[in-house]
Order: sequence, then C-alpha cells, then structure tokens
Amino acid sequence: MTIRVAAIEVSHWHALYDAAYLRHLMAMPDVELVAIQDSDGGLVARRAAELGSPPTYTDYRKMLATTRPNFVVALGRHCQMAQIAHELLDLGYPFLMEKPMGISAPEVEAVASKAARLNAFIAVPLAQRYGPFAAHAGELLAAGRLGPLSHIYVRINRPGPARYQAWDCAWMLDPAQAGGGCLRNLGPHGLDMFLHLTGEEVTVRSASGILGTVEVGNGFPRDGTDGEWKIAGRDAILTMKDGIMKLATANGDEVFPSATVTPLYFTAVRDALDRWQRGEGPRISVHDCARVVRLIDQAYERAG
Repeated sequence: MTIRVAAIEVSHWHALYDAAYLRHLMAMPDVELVAIQDSDGGLVARRAAELGSPPTYTDYRKMLATTRPNFVVALGRHCQMAQIAHELLDLGYPFLMEKPMGISAPEVEAVASKAARLNAFIAVPLAQRYGPFAAHAGELLAAGRLGPLSHIYVRINRPGPARYQAWDCAWMLDPAQAGGGCLRNLGPHGLDMFLHLTGEEVTVRSASGILGTVEVGNGFPRDGTDGEWKIAGRDAILTMKDGIMKLATANGDEVFPSATVTPLYFTAVRDALDRWQRGEGPRISVHDCARVVRLIDQAYERAG
C-alpha cells in the first residue's frame, strides 16, 4: 500500500531542516507526498521546489478536500496547532503533529481529551525516545542496575535564533505566536525524557522525589548542539555527552556505542506510519505531549 501523505503549514523549519520531516517522507518508497500547504503562497512554493514540486495549497481545508490523503503531517506556528489538531480530529484524519501542539496546557489537554473520545491516532515525534540514551537507560532500569534513582539531567543548547529567520520561520521569535521561547520549543525533549524514564507524575520533583533538571538554550556558536543526558541512581550513573555514552559503577566505567545510523526523526515518522497501518496506537501521543506542556506552563508560572 502506498501511503498518501499531505503536510499542513510547512513554514515550520522542521519541514525541511533539523527534523526534516518532508525530506524523510520523500525517502520512503511506500510514501507519496501528495500535497503541501502553507498560508504563505511564496513560502510553500519555495518548499515545494526542494521536494520535487508536489502540488501546493494556501488553504489546508481545500487541500484535504481535494487530495483526500491517508495520513497528515501537521506543523505550523505553535499558536495554530491546537486549532489544526481539532479540525483534523473532526475530519477523521490520523496525523503526526510537531510539539508543543499549542501554546498552553489547556489547549493541548482539550485536543487530548477529544482524541481519547474519538479513539483517534495522533503521534507526536519526541524523537529522543528513539535514541540510544533512552534505549540503554530503559534496559538498565528494567534490569535494576541503577538502583533507586536520584536525578535526571538534560542539557540541549542549540544555535542562536538567527537560524529561524534564515529558515523562513521568523514567527518563532514572536512569543505570542511561539508561546514562549526555547523552553516551549526545546524543553519538551528533556521533560518528556524525565517523564518517560521515571514513569511517575511530576510537579517540581517526581512522586517518589526524583529531581529533574532540564537546561535549554539557543547559544551554541555554530551549527550543532551542546548537549548532555544523564540518569543517576544509587548504584550507577549513565551519561551521554559528546558522542560518548558511559555507565559509571563501583567497578569502573563501561563505554557503549551512542551513534545511530538512521536519523531519529526518520525513525519517529516511520514508527508512526507503521503503527497506524497495523491499527495500533502511537508510541508517543498527544497525551504524552499534554503532560510535558503542563510542566512548561508550571515553569513559566514559577518564573513569573
């Protein structure tokens, strides 16, 4: 079966850059990108020129009515996302939507509530869950090798905000459209990892007292990331930094492969499509995203 996919509001930089969802779709032999849409006609034409010139639209409702895709990839300004999600749910489309899916927890929770009522398929590509750190941390936790956890630490420091303008995403610099700054944009990856690995409800600490620290910024001086991932327990500490994943124990250090051959976002999109085809729910859903956005709202509230 060829999966016919349409993409909504491709002004988002992840359409072609970083996550590069549309480039990954083009590389899948069983996927056809039937159309792309953005409210900016000039921008959607430029995006299409880099993707083999699929049909373009400025109205996503018209695009959906005309092309009738099997599956939708929904992007857009953060302030648009919840409305788009509601419309896709009302129309019955399965879809993948970029985080944060809204600019506040009530927006995302309303989408999650409707998705639950409709038993709808909404995948959210929090792609770090597909990476080697998450996989190895999960194995260590399952084997009891870390002991009781004390803390989880995540740092994601990406290049400066000029990249958004270069990628036709100047809207990301407007807090009214973006819903905040780098915490709303980059924070979900670290917060989701904390929630995923602890499996507990969270305010400032998890229910059992595990401390989470998530540092995010847009201050890296070139294309790349200053990043670190750590999960610490009584018996061992797993870290991933500068391409090296290491487990520190009382007996010394163990070093593990941390590189992945397949890009994480390709894996995230492929996994969403495969699970939808099999009639399964998404591995990472709108409900996971809602938990993350609640924490982001709390952090902004506490910061005043």
